[in-house]
Amino acid sequence: MAAPRPHWLFGDQLGPHFLDPRHGGPDADAPVVMVEARSVLARRRFHRVKAHLVLSAMRHRAAELGDRVTYVRAGTYAEGLAKALGRGSTRELTVCHPTSRAALEFVRARPGVEVLPAGGFLVPHDDFARWAGGGRTLRLEDFYRWVRARHELLMDGDEPAGGRWNLDHDNREPPPRGRDTLGAPEPWRPAEDDIDAEVRHDLDRWERDGQVSFVGRDGPRLFPATRREALSALRRFVTYRLGDFGRYEDAMLAADPVLSHSLLSAPLNLGLLHPAECVERAEAAYRAGEAPLNSVEGFVRQIAGWREYVWQLYWHFGEDYRHRNALRHRAPLPGWFLDLDADAVTANCLSTVLAQVRDTGWTHHIPRLMVLGSRALQDGWDPAAVTDWFHRCFVDGYDWVMLPNVVGMSQYADGGRMTTKPYTSGGAYIHRMSDLCGPCAYRPTDRTGERACPYTAGYWAFLHRHRDRLAANHRTARAVHGLDRLKDLGELLAERDRRDGDAPP
Repeated sequence: MAAPRPHWLFGDQLGPHFLDPRHGGPDADAPVVMVEARSVLARRRFHRVKAHLVLSAMRHRAAELGDRVTYVRAGTYAEGLAKALGRGSTRELTVCHPTSRAALEFVRARPGVEVLPAGGFLVPHDDFARWAGGGRTLRLEDFYRWVRARHELLMDGDEPAGGRWNLDHDNREPPPRGRDTLGAPEPWRPAEDDIDAEVRHDLDRWERDGQVSFVGRDGPRLFPATRREALSALRRFVTYRLGDFGRYEDAMLAADPVLSHSLLSAPLNLGLLHPAECVERAEAAYRAGEAPLNSVEGFVRQIAGWREYVWQLYWHFGEDYRHRNALRHRAPLPGWFLDLDADAVTANCLSTVLAQVRDTGWTHHIPRLMVLGSRALQDGWDPAAVTDWFHRCFVDGYDWVMLPNVVGMSQYADGGRMTTKPYTSGGAYIHRMSDLCGPCAYRPTDRTGERACPYTAGYWAFLHRHRDRLAANHRTARAVHGLDRLKDLGELLAERDRRDGDAPP
């Protein structure tokens, strides 16, 4: 009998389902190859905590696999495979469908590689293609309902649990006034071990030797790097934190950046958790009366809805999607933003959120969209550069994650293929949904003058700059018509013209 083909395991395919034949993985006794390619870190300035997390997770997985794995540290993937399989080897190899187009092209260019189905998602590519066929509008809500019904998630027969598909209306409460924190039980956090110490030593050495350069600050590892740790994080969230997740999922508090969020995006995107087990545990909590429907539906929507939707659109829209720039925004990212220099920023909301990214490589979806993304959109930054920044600076950032999220959702660079309007606002939204405006030097109600809020002024300037396009959109037309009522619009635009575009707000 022929020896089983080796299976190449990428660094975001670390859960047991990627080696399980029942989930489309390789033969049960297939030897495993893992390649730690330093070129990935050398090409771009990734966040230091992200580099640490990925390498720690890969090395922990290799330690778990023991003699079954050949773990190679090399300059490039090609060098690593040559080391593992023998230089010039044409030995056949299997690999689960990679999560980026570049990686897929690389493995397909190698002779004798069989690409197995993608793991770590609920919807196979072929099923999505059939659903998306016929020129239908690819809106999240339609897709989400299809996934719910197909996988019998939060369903009572043919109807959604509670009689409604969408409980967003119940999940948009501002934070409780007069409180610095939500008071939720603390999220699960790991204890570092010898592998983490080794990773930190290697990263310090490579940076000292000039081989790599990072952004952000080093700090204790905050996210799971093993399957056991990921399950502990999931269990703690569902048991102690899910109940209050829904109502405050869009809120922001300076001293409580985590609120009741799950912090599961990082282990999910490393492949340590499968989305099915996450949503099924949340639904079980609802069925047992341990969590309210609005929180569970909000969590299920994030994973079975948005995460699956983004994954599918990344492949469905094609490679040209990353070059979309419908608003013709071409300004380069300023140095203070690239370097995560929160201390240079006066606007309290932006300074606070940028500091969270600098220190942890994470902040939840509303600061990402309505503070960081909105700043980029209002100032007309190049969407490709913004996408790259989010990819490099967030622990859960991968090409498939950030391309649709930034090009489509955050920067509206696709002109509406993914969302029906640009997501940006004045300071009033941030004031309503956070405690960030109170101590700020700017006032959310001021459009002009020394205390003009950069988001309020930026919002109206953005509407003016794209007036013709946005006036034709039924979701933004009313706001555009409001420009005619602004008696200080000329002053606002003059102040924006005098402003140094690279200066931190």
